[in-house]
Amino acid sequence: MITVAVTGGIGSGKSTVSTVLRELGAVVADSDQLAREVVAPGAPGLAEIAAAFGPSVLTGDGALNRPALAAVVFADPAARRTLEAITHPRVRARFEQIRAAAPADAIVVNDIPLLVDLAVAATFHLVVGVRADEQRRVGRLVGRGLTEADARARIAAQLTEEQRAPLCDVVLDNDGAPDELAEQVRTLWTQRLVPFQANVRAGRRAARGPVTLVDHRPSWAADGRRLAARISAACGGRRVDHIGSTAIPGMPAKDVLDLQLAVESLASADELTDALAAAGFPRSDGSWQDLPRPAGDDPDHWVKRFHANADPGRAVNLHVRIRDRPNWRWALLFRDWLIADAAAFAEYRDLKVAVAARYADDPTQLRYAEAKEPWFGFAHDRAERWAAATGWQPAAAGSEVTGTGDRGTVGGSA
Repeated sequence: MITVAVTGGIGSGKSTVSTVLRELGAVVADSDQLAREVVAPGAPGLAEIAAAFGPSVLTGDGALNRPALAAVVFADPAARRTLEAITHPRVRARFEQIRAAAPADAIVVNDIPLLVDLAVAATFHLVVGVRADEQRRVGRLVGRGLTEADARARIAAQLTEEQRAPLCDVVLDNDGAPDELAEQVRTLWTQRLVPFQANVRAGRRAARGPVTLVDHRPSWAADGRRLAARISAACGGRRVDHIGSTAIPGMPAKDVLDLQLAVESLASADELTDALAAAGFPRSDGSWQDLPRPAGDDPDHWVKRFHANADPGRAVNLHVRIRDRPNWRWALLFRDWLIADAAAFAEYRDLKVAVAARYADDPTQLRYAEAKEPWFGFAHDRAERWAAATGWQPAAAGSEVTGTGDRGTVGGSA
């Protein structure tokens, strides 16, 4: 199965998206409903809320007084965090029970309005965001009986659209008519979710058409962080880095994210095969080895495992390399050198553009890759000299490399 989170601000249209997904065949868990279950009379969650906020948040018959609690938490961020610490783990546990009971070939959806953390987003195969203009959201909430002031206060208490977008793999627009949103959901279901689930179940990578060079996309930074977190979560918190041209600001590239998972050994890489496949990154068969740099280095230092995306909506090459081996180090050095050295950046950019134009009729892109190899041969020595002169070392696991926006590492147990 695959799991999908549907998230968005209050009044954005999450419920509409979840309703359409349920009609299409998804198993849908409504976090609002689950939240009511975990604070029902007699539930441990309700007792903990009463202990944290006092008897004023209970009704005369001992049930949760929702308006009273809302008045407290929407006005006080610290109080809201306290409430979330009580309810979120319990809601998540209930969702896991629903997921475990679902059929093996299900698409399980969690309507989760308060998805605010990358670590939580990383536990789903896909996160679908729903956005709408604030004034439209206010109008919808007023139509439900809130005052305009209350509606704006609730919107202000949540993530902004800009803060939520990096957590999402796809964002649906709900500024139009309800039918327009429903059609977006149906397209997402047929073109992405159903093929994604089928690929995960079969343990196969998604098909890719011809891949061409495109201008650098700012969204690659957030994509890299989100996918790295997802892979790290599937692998026990191991380090994952965004590498390659999509990790270099301003560099044209194929719209394929290159990520690097650090492991202790090839045996540990093999032990992660099933976990990665279940997370949506099946292994590609065969023996994989990077070209040694320098050319005379021991080829055994350059072996790796290779995985790719099952999600048809996001192409990913996942290189699984032994930490501190030359090929693991070179991937990080090459990225950081091109970011730091403007002349090297310009050389590589111009080479990529020229070679891509020369072999535009090659659907396999093999000639494109082969034509760049001579440049890599002498680039290696230049990069090593830069590393020696600057004292470069791979960034510590878990650190965010400042100034680039998309080079941070995730995890760090490997």
